[in-house]
Amino acid sequence: MRLRSLLFVPGDRPERFAKAAASGADAIILDLEDSVAIAAKAAAREAVARYLAEPADVIRFVRVNPLGSGDLDADLAAARGADGVMLPKAEGARDVASLVARMGDAVVPILPVATETPRAVFALGGYDAVAERLAGLTWGAEDLPAAIGASSAREPDGRYTAPYEVVRTLALMGAHAAGVAAIETVYPAIRDTDGLAAYAARGARDGFTGMMAIHPAQVAAINAAFTPGDGALADARAVVAAFAAAPGAGALQLDGRMIDAPHLKQARALLERAGEGQDAQGM
Repeated sequence: MRLRSLLFVPGDRPERFAKAAASGADAIILDLEDSVAIAAKAAAREAVARYLAEPADVIRFVRVNPLGSGDLDADLAAARGADGVMLPKAEGARDVASLVARMGDAVVPILPVATETPRAVFALGGYDAVAERLAGLTWGAEDLPAAIGASSAREPDGRYTAPYEVVRTLALMGAHAAGVAAIETVYPAIRDTDGLAAYAARGARDGFTGMMAIHPAQVAAINAAFTPGDGALADARAVVAAFAAAPGAGALQLDGRMIDAPHLKQARALLERAGEGQDAQGM
């Protein structure tokens, strides 16, 4: 599934579901966890179940409550019909396997939020064991500071502090080690459009393949950042074509620069994200 942009919408706000679905996001995340008060969770499940009973033109995830919360079975019942489930506070491949077992005959792809506890950080390299169950891997910078008593994850200018830069990097590498989509975390300043664009561009530059959003107004900028531009696509096609024209070559010259196997791999990955992967592999 294509996951450039994933937009959160609270499960207890059904009047927002259609707007979220029409936002241009590749996926929406119907939230039954943090954005829903305890007293509203039953009503949220009912609203989500009703919505999932009808067809939609957008990928629909449900963020359930964590393993061991006491809410999970009811959440999974409400999530039947969803295209995927987001698992918060995941602490490694074992948690994914446990969730699969709890799903019974309604197994769908899982998107773990994989950095919300200290223990979770040490499990980021092991998700390849359950890669076939994953829609991707994502991270967050909100729960972990609270879990360890940090006052903030960010510097005054908005940059992550050193511990959370490490966590972000490990989440990125964990996703790629498992061969699944690497989803960047949210940008919380809704009205800071320039900051959002810069943050999303940084994510795409660093190797993330998509990003989560908390407001429909953020979707267009995120989609733009994670959609390869015409120039990048043309260059990737040229790299693939150059190697196709010289079978067996280890390195080539292209437009005055040297290219080799890593450039070819990068070009093919870019074309695959743009929907040209099959043609690129065949060149």
